[in-house]
Amino acid sequence: MSNISLPLAGFAFTTDPLERADTMRDDADALLQLWPEARVLVIDTDGRALAGDDGQPLALTGAEVGGGPGTAIFLGLRGQQAWFSVESAAVDATAPQRVDLRESATTWSAADASAFCYARGMSYWQSRTRFCGVCGGAVAFTRGGFIGRCAKCNTEHYPRVDPAVIVAVENEGRLLLGRQANWAPRRYSVLAGFVEPGESLEQTVVREVFEESKVRVRHCQYLGTQPWPFPGALMLGFSATAENDIPTVNGELEDARWFTAEEVGAALARDIEDDGQGIRLSPPISISRSLIEHWYRRQVG
Repeated sequence: MSNISLPLAGFAFTTDPLERADTMRDDADALLQLWPEARVLVIDTDGRALAGDDGQPLALTGAEVGGGPGTAIFLGLRGQQAWFSVESAAVDATAPQRVDLRESATTWSAADASAFCYARGMSYWQSRTRFCGVCGGAVAFTRGGFIGRCAKCNTEHYPRVDPAVIVAVENEGRLLLGRQANWAPRRYSVLAGFVEPGESLEQTVVREVFEESKVRVRHCQYLGTQPWPFPGALMLGFSATAENDIPTVNGELEDARWFTAEEVGAALARDIEDDGQGIRLSPPISISRSLIEHWYRRQVG
């Protein structure tokens, strides 16, 4: 499956995606035939992947896991090989290490990290959908793990993601950055917030930026998207221009300020050599960092 070209690049979990093979999810016989040679990711209850001594994912096949697809989640195909994920409690597998999603983005291949991101999001959704939200009945998963059906009222439940906008807001050559109190010291990033019912993405950009900083956005443009299953978000990246307002926080953020291109450039350089003085930026695996770098390149380019 090819990747669509967008202005943003460099962030994790979007490169070399699996072919999701939707039509195969209903074909139990086909999944059973693919199982012995399939690649199987094993994920624990904390959303970490079982890994070997080298920190790479256990290269388990369906034959090594044993049985059949059963309760495994069918993720799709890479070439002719099927990919599944299973909960560690459901298989007899041990591993020297357990790797979280952020670590995988920096140490695994881009393709494997993208598959883990996908599996992590599905696993989290299933773990939060054990019982029906309508009647409280037990939920069983079908269609390769993509439909949860209540055994009591027959209501169907589908995988959920929570859309959130994340925005590089500028004014007169300055970038708006904020920080939350629980972040690492000196860490700043662009502003973000979840989409609410009855709201367009552009309306969310305007509302969230104003709620967090009292800065008024006058124009915004979509740039790209990153799945962000921490635990289940989809980050929708925008650039925006705003009025010349003084950033004012009200508790959601600890601080918000305008930063010049020179200050942002110095912050980018601290990834290589930290002088211990100025701000640090969000990590390179994130779309927030790509938004900052995209803005910076436009300022100095």
